Amino acid sequence: MLESVGALTGTPWIYAVVALSVLLDVFLPVLPSGVLVIAAATAAAASTTTVTAAAGAAAPQVPSLLVLMLCAATASVLGDLVAYRLAWRGGERLDRAIARSRRLTTAQERLGAALSRGGGALVVVARFAPAGRSVVSLGAGAAHRRAKDFLPWSALAGVAWAGYSVGLGYFGGQWLGATWLGTAVSVLALFLAGALAAVVVRRPSRERAAAGA
Repeated sequence: MLESVGALTGTPWIYAVVALSVLLDVFLPVLPSGVLVIAAATAAAASTTTVTAAAGAAAPQVPSLLVLMLCAATASVLGDLVAYRLAWRGGERLDRAIARSRRLTTAQERLGAALSRGGGALVVVARFAPAGRSVVSLGAGAAHRRAKDFLPWSALAGVAWAGYSVGLGYFGGQWLGATWLGTAVSVLALFLAGALAAVVVRRPSRERAAAGA
């Protein structure tokens, strides 16, 4: 993947590829959008280091790390909004599908409780968990949570996730260069954050189950 992304880093197409991947992975969580963001940031960081060493000053690079982060964050929020609106209009069929899914039902209940208290940290944490973004966005829409309660937290989640992913790629590229090892270390850090987020998201439901036993 690093070689493929490296071929795109000299053109603005990298922004479109990243944005499309992040936008769609709310519906297709198997898409490696996080890995793609990290690989692009790693290649950009390594390219900047090379230019600096050769010329004494860093020329503008494509992708720009800042623009890359903004593209990923914006696409994340837009994807959340699309899933939210589709779930809002989903009707009885979607309601029945959610009722059959313990994961979606639990997430819907927890999200509703969090937003009703004026806090949506669950939305931010779930952005890092595998498929957590999909569950939260669909749950918020299906429960008809107000957009003004959900979208600000979605924006914060998108910025936090994009910043973390780009940061991992940047520091991996700076320390280890644009190699498979640098990308692998950064991706591992992303997966560890996802595993920790999954534990945090699921812990309350397990505690309730234990209390009711």
